[in-house]
Amino acid sequence: MTDRANAFGEMPLPLFDLDEAVDAAPVPAGRMPSYIADHRKRLRTRFLQGGAQALPDYEMLELVLFRAIPRQDVKPLAHLLLNTFGDFNGVIAAPPERLKQVKGIGDAVICELKVIESAAQRLARSRVMQRHVVSSWDALIDYCHTTMAHRETEQFRVLFLDRKNVLIADEEQARGTVDHVPVYPREVVKRALELNASALILVHNHPSGDPTPSEADIAMTHQIAAAATALSITLHDHLIVGKSRELSFRSEGLI
Repeated sequence: MTDRANAFGEMPLPLFDLDEAVDAAPVPAGRMPSYIADHRKRLRTRFLQGGAQALPDYEMLELVLFRAIPRQDVKPLAHLLLNTFGDFNGVIAAPPERLKQVKGIGDAVICELKVIESAAQRLARSRVMQRHVVSSWDALIDYCHTTMAHRETEQFRVLFLDRKNVLIADEEQARGTVDHVPVYPREVVKRALELNASALILVHNHPSGDPTPSEADIAMTHQIAAAATALSITLHDHLIVGKSRELSFRSEGLI
């Protein structure tokens, strides 16, 4: 770019990086002490050089909060969020209604947290969609944990597969309370026919953290299996996702 004035007689502004400009620009007195600006710069440098493993949960959370709260010390808020929701994943996955109950949390912070959550889910989903389920089983488990492990209410999802066991669709069928989600076998099988799916994998979470199936879980699974078999659709498995582990009906001999 040249230094010639434009048609209005104005000199063009130089290109710059917004984040660097914010950190490097003089800060009006009383708005952000230099120690906060220095702390943010050091934290970004450590992250860029060492990655996420170089930072504890509260500092990772600080990095997320920087954009939503640009000129304040966010360390106390990061600790408050972790004390409220347990860990980094719990904070990111917390419902907006619960987040709003934390002092200091507004729409800007909630938006940043939900962007991170959505990005993580999209990345995990991209590793399983249109992939052969058997060869990407670990990625499938990771995806289920990313999307469901930290939910505070039950969610029931169905993974639809084609004749080659390639995942062609992943759909939420129902949401419920902390210990129950209504599932209708007829609707599950109907949707499989609409998608021309040949097989299913059922997935739901237990907000309690314990993936042990209830009698209702087992009965519902058998109902769906029977309805699917009648239409030549295979039920491969039913996964229950807990906080730190999952349970497979197939592995446990329950189907």
